[in-house]
Amino acid sequence: MIASIVKSSRPISWINTAFPFAAAYLLVERQIDVVLVVGTLFFLIPYNLLMYGVNDVFDWESDLTNPRKGGIEGDVIREREQARRVHRGILMASTVTVVPPFTWLLFQGSAMAAATLALVVLGVLLYSVPYARFKERPFLDSFTSALHFAGPLIYALVLTGAELSARGVWPIVASFVAWGMASHAFGAVQDVRADREGGIGSIATVLGARPTVWLALSLYIASAAVLLALPWPGILAAALPLAYAVSVARFVGVTDTTCEDANRGWRTFLWLNQPVGFLVTMLLIVVWNGWL
Repeated sequence: MIASIVKSSRPISWINTAFPFAAAYLLVERQIDVVLVVGTLFFLIPYNLLMYGVNDVFDWESDLTNPRKGGIEGDVIREREQARRVHRGILMASTVTVVPPFTWLLFQGSAMAAATLALVVLGVLLYSVPYARFKERPFLDSFTSALHFAGPLIYALVLTGAELSARGVWPIVASFVAWGMASHAFGAVQDVRADREGGIGSIATVLGARPTVWLALSLYIASAAVLLALPWPGILAAALPLAYAVSVARFVGVTDTTCEDANRGWRTFLWLNQPVGFLVTMLLIVVWNGWL
């Protein structure tokens, strides 16, 4: 049970939500305090368990027919009764780990910060839960998914009272949203045939595999271009989204029939986050110390 719960939270992706919150909070507040610690831990594990765990619960039947499920991209339990027990455990673990820190964080900062956090968490739920199912609403699926990762960053900025329209802030937010939309769109390409067979809608099932790859490529380039508006040395970050663009460009010829080939690019994406994250960290250290 514990192993299944941990797998459902996608440990390889924990840093993708905790890092944006911690980095934004530190750059504004320039100190380590209890809000930073609680917020970072919240977005590290509970938030990911809620996001991916709830998705696994309500996507169980469609995941059974998806050939890429069952590893780092999502655990699948084949036996129905066992799956029900694990799903109850996932939902219980999500509630127990999310509610206390979420409630505490609601009372830190302004009412706007509390509303932002509430919307970020609500977006995670609406993406997967029945009736809402934003993940099956083309284009809204990519935008909502992007906010799953940009949301912790935006929350940290609102929580610390940062000016979102400042030259050193809005390009980062806009770039991160474009990066998130590109990543989701490209990730949906590999599932075009499986989603269509299962009656599931997505940005990729509507546009088709090849146009979606081109859209993802364009969004990665746009993500880099927006960062050119940052002051020096932040402008150096504009080179980072181009690494994803180069990786995605390998699949511009993919078709609906060969969409599964894009899984190689998706696996590259998962590991590419590590060196790119390292470079972002190095750049933040440079900015923090004013070395350039």
